[in-house]
Amino acid sequence: MNNSQILKCLVIDDEPPARDIIRSYINQLDVLEFAGECGNALQSISFLTKNNIDLIFLDIKMPQMNGNEFLKTIKNPPPVIFTTAHIDYAIEGYELDIIDYLLKPIKFERFVKAVNKVFTYKGQNNIEEKLPGETVAEESFIYFRCERKMVKLMLKDILYIESMKDYIKIFTAEESLVTKLSLNAVQSMLPEKKFLRVHRSYIAAVSKIKSYTHELVEIGKAEIPIGKLYRKEVLETLNFD
Repeated sequence: MNNSQILKCLVIDDEPPARDIIRSYINQLDVLEFAGECGNALQSISFLTKNNIDLIFLDIKMPQMNGNEFLKTIKNPPPVIFTTAHIDYAIEGYELDIIDYLLKPIKFERFVKAVNKVFTYKGQNNIEEKLPGETVAEESFIYFRCERKMVKLMLKDILYIESMKDYIKIFTAEESLVTKLSLNAVQSMLPEKKFLRVHRSYIAAVSKIKSYTHELVEIGKAEIPIGKLYRKEVLETLNFD
C-alpha cells in the first residue's frame, strides 16, 4: 500500500479501556497507523503541536474541556471521528464538520464504516473490499492491557471469556489472560457471528463449542452455564449452525 494512504491516528479519551479498544481496531487495519493517545483534550493540544496527525478519534464528554470545545480551539484540524456514549453531543459536532461519530460500545464493523468515510472525504478508495468478513474474523487480533504491557491475542485462539466484576479473564488453549475491561466492552470488539454471549458472565467462541444442552455449553474441559435470559438466542444460534 502507498504510504500516502496510511493515516496516522491520535486517540483522545479520558477512559483507558476506551482508548485500548480504539487502538486495537486501528492496529487491525493496514490503512491506519496508531500515532499516540491522550487522556484529555489539554494533553492533545501539546501533542498536535509536535506531531503530524491525519485522523483523530475524539471522545466528547471529558473533564476540563469536552471534545466540541477542543475542536473549536484548533485551526485546520485533521478529520475527526467522535467516539461517545452521548448521541446529543455528537449531533452538535456536525456543525464542526466532523466525519462521523461512533456510539459506544463501538463495534468493529461500524468502526470500519467510519474509516471508509474518511477515505471518501479524502477522495481515496474505499477499504471495505479489503476486509471480507471471514478473513477479518480469522486473521484479526486484539491487544489487551495486561501487567503493564499490551498483549496480542488472535481471535481464532480465544475459547471463552469470563467476567470477574471489573475484570475479564480470557481463556485460550495455551493460557489465560486477565485484563481490566467489562464483558460488554469486549463483546463490542468481537465479531457477532463468531462469539456468543451465553450468560451475563460468559462469552463463548461458537466454533469452539463441542457440545451443549439447554443448561450449558462445553468447551474443552470447561462447562459454561447458559443464562435464562440468553437461552433462546443461544439455542437458536447453535441449532442453526
